[in-house]
Amino acid sequence: MIFKDYYKMLGLDTNKVEMDEIKTAYREQAKKYHPDVNVGDARAEDRIKDINEAYNILSNPVTRKKYDRMWNSRIGKRKAKAMKEQSKKEETSAKGEIFKILFGSQEEVHPSKPRKKENAKIPKQGENVETEIPISLQDAFFGSKKDVSLRTVNGKMKTFEIAIPAGIRDGEKVRLIGQGLPGENGGKNGDLLIRVNINKEDKYKLIGDDVYTEISVTPWEAVLGTKINIDFLGETIGVYIPQGTTTGEEIKIPDKGYKNAKGGRGNLIISVKIMISKKVSNQEIDLYKKLSKISKFNPRKEYR
Repeated sequence: MIFKDYYKMLGLDTNKVEMDEIKTAYREQAKKYHPDVNVGDARAEDRIKDINEAYNILSNPVTRKKYDRMWNSRIGKRKAKAMKEQSKKEETSAKGEIFKILFGSQEEVHPSKPRKKENAKIPKQGENVETEIPISLQDAFFGSKKDVSLRTVNGKMKTFEIAIPAGIRDGEKVRLIGQGLPGENGGKNGDLLIRVNINKEDKYKLIGDDVYTEISVTPWEAVLGTKINIDFLGETIGVYIPQGTTTGEEIKIPDKGYKNAKGGRGNLIISVKIMISKKVSNQEIDLYKKLSKISKFNPRKEYR
């Protein structure tokens, strides 16, 4: 049975780590090798399975304790031995440098000794190409397909179809394997990395997993309270305005914001804005005059 180094799968060099470090490492690896952002890479699916398996074992204190016993006997001792050997090599290398300083290099001591032939050309992987595309909040939430046109090294335009996974974060990158610059000496091509920028729309503002917006109400709706329906991300949401709501108050609607890493959603946070019409009829003016006479409300005293 092949022993799997779960810590190495999560990008960790040692098992001397706290649970928070394991969680952070898991999120980074899951994000890096998620199939949705590694389009065309069959290895990504196998890698994500190993990453999930490693996290399931190491996130449970009982199974981690049992695994650590095996890890220490198979990996830990080997690492300690390797560190000891590396220390000896560094010590030997340091002595060699001192020898060169005092007595010259080996080639100077033995000038007739032939040099080794240079190694054959080594395959070199091509460089990655990076670009970016803007998308709407709705396209980011539901996922979409976008076309990206780039000029190749031959000067010709090439169009790539990009699959934007649902719930992608602002600034995340979609990777197209092998679509970057060509490699040298038989090396693999680089990748094409597309950075996704979610548009900063006037109506909605995305901060983390929460979406912020405003809702305009009339003075009487603010005083009496009301229910207003808004359309957001393909859904009609009923927003209840409590009696006595003032401008700037926020109404939080849980689980109606943007998608989060746990598969849930953040909050939709609505700021209330009381509006007054610029076109007022004579009848409305009379009503406002009557209200001014009977009301004892003075905001300059109550809201200092």
